[in-house]
Amino acid sequence: MKPVKLLLLLIALTGIQQAHAQNWQLVWADEFEGSIGPDWNFETGTGSGGWGNNEQQYYRRENATVENGKLVINARREGFGGMNYTSARMTTQNRKSWKYGKIEARIAVPRFSGAWPAFWMLGNSVATPPYWPACGEIDILEHVNTDNNVVGTIHWASPTNEHWSYGASTTPAASISDYHTYSIEWNANSIKWFVDGTQYNEANIQNNVNSTDEFHNNFFILLNLAIGGNWPGFNIDQNAFPAKMYVEYVRVYQDAGGTGNPGGWSQTVEAENFGSMLGVQTEPCTEGGQNVGYIETNDWMAYPNITIPTSGNYRIEYRVASQNGGGRLSQDLNSGSIVLGAIDVPNTGGWQNWTTISQTVWINAGTYSFGMFAASGGWNINWFRITRL
Repeated sequence: MKPVKLLLLLIALTGIQQAHAQNWQLVWADEFEGSIGPDWNFETGTGSGGWGNNEQQYYRRENATVENGKLVINARREGFGGMNYTSARMTTQNRKSWKYGKIEARIAVPRFSGAWPAFWMLGNSVATPPYWPACGEIDILEHVNTDNNVVGTIHWASPTNEHWSYGASTTPAASISDYHTYSIEWNANSIKWFVDGTQYNEANIQNNVNSTDEFHNNFFILLNLAIGGNWPGFNIDQNAFPAKMYVEYVRVYQDAGGTGNPGGWSQTVEAENFGSMLGVQTEPCTEGGQNVGYIETNDWMAYPNITIPTSGNYRIEYRVASQNGGGRLSQDLNSGSIVLGAIDVPNTGGWQNWTTISQTVWINAGTYSFGMFAASGGWNINWFRITRL
């Protein structure tokens, strides 16, 4: 997690061909349902030189908690270990690592002067000379200060062990502080970066071009929320604390081979982003952004121009809440001409007590208007997600 210094180095992105479409199969996940999984380590202290970046926090295990099915990394303004702030940094080092795959997390980042949240990876050889950057680093998500953009970068070593890096940034369609799905797709040819399923960056690593051999080894995952440092600077908003970085899940997929089955394809749709509706209202959501509420029987929402890449089975997940015994929602395509099925919404104990329910349906390839109909009301919805099985 180093400040981004983009090389004047052309990494050719054209002409990369794959032998087959990748068939992503889930191989590891932490959904943070009730607790933090056993595959995480917690790095503590201030590291060497503020973790190499002059960061201003002291990392503590106590600053990582689970709330309502979310990992929460808490940054606090408090004196500890000679520093003025505390936060958390967690890794799967020496427990879980992967060579290639789709690495994904759904995250809501804090946005204030001095904030530096990150979701990233380091090569397993980071503890072996010549250390960083020769181990390689893949930054899946970094964000600093009050910027509206996020950054995806790789860092590696030149043949003479100089620090080289290559990255790009993008501005998500919704607020940077809302939940977004951040991912990379990494194989022997390239590393591609995505936000909410939309690609915005690609690096060619085919045949170790530009000495990128580091990226053909195993890497482990890190999550942290730094305060201050060489990249965000040292103008820290003292009124922003306590600050929280929320992580709904972390998932790792690997390619199971095959010829054209894009298993693992996923698109998340925020419920408030409907194209048309009847009867519903939006309201602030405790998980960030807005949710759709005040849903009564026969209300509906429609979401146009959702493209299903291939015919097959899809899992549709719904993030819902209900205080008064739940209700029932029905999903359809193209104004009800294709009914996908209905599912009961449970009583979650409160209008902002969120849970995820799901159903599996068959959908033919094509572009559709997805409809959501309240067969019976009394529930809220924050988002729904469509995933190819």
